[in-house]
Amino acid sequence: MLLAHPRTGALFDSPVPPGAGWPGDPATPDTVAALDAAQVCALAAAVTSVDELDALVSVCRACPRLVAWREEVAVVKRKSFADQPYWGRPVTGWGAKEPRLMIVGLAPAAHGGNRTGRVFTGDRSGDFLFAALHRAGLANQPECVDAADGLVLKHTRVAAAVRCAPPGNAPTPAERVTCAPWLDAEWRLVGPHVKVIVALGAFAWRAALHMVGDHPKPAPKFGHAATAELPSGRHLIGCFHPSQQNTFTGKLTPAMLDEIFAHAKDLMS
Repeated sequence: MLLAHPRTGALFDSPVPPGAGWPGDPATPDTVAALDAAQVCALAAAVTSVDELDALVSVCRACPRLVAWREEVAVVKRKSFADQPYWGRPVTGWGAKEPRLMIVGLAPAAHGGNRTGRVFTGDRSGDFLFAALHRAGLANQPECVDAADGLVLKHTRVAAAVRCAPPGNAPTPAERVTCAPWLDAEWRLVGPHVKVIVALGAFAWRAALHMVGDHPKPAPKFGHAATAELPSGRHLIGCFHPSQQNTFTGKLTPAMLDEIFAHAKDLMS
């Protein structure tokens, strides 16, 4: 059954087919879909632009468990979003194509990015993150409702280490390995411009270290506000993930997140 996008009113299937006109959809019906880990590696290695990468990521079908889960969620939905179409596909990186700051998270939320089609959008974690970016002058507005809400990031790009919403927010080790070449390719394309990486959580910290490759040995340990200077002259900053558990319990407060982005901005200048 076709349902109306909550902002544009355009009608979509759920999950959304590639090239159907969803806001920000980088793919066409002819975009090649990776079907296994070997194809992810080959396609990621050959990509030459961010737009091409985003298109390929957005149709990937290499992890059967994740494909089944994200599409089941897009059909069953949460009651509060039952009248909306869900993106139900992998979620690309988003923001500046020549960023000075790159933010790395774990994976899209089942009823957040998996619904809206934009990473960290449409859930409490995104509300917390983008409000902080706005306070830091790195976003034009604090709201992150959907992919057509007018949000623009300044000198900043956000990406997830795993591009599909996983059951229980827990991708398997094999799924993490299969998806890693997409992040590696994104870094190859945007990394030359990046001065600072902020890793949201311990897994994102490890993914970021793998992504950049050039890091001290032994690998620096994750901690909130931990800062590692990389041999390239870049800096990696750790930050507790803005999950509801962390923000509701006060493990991560707005002031703590503001300090992270203030530090990042100092290192970017």
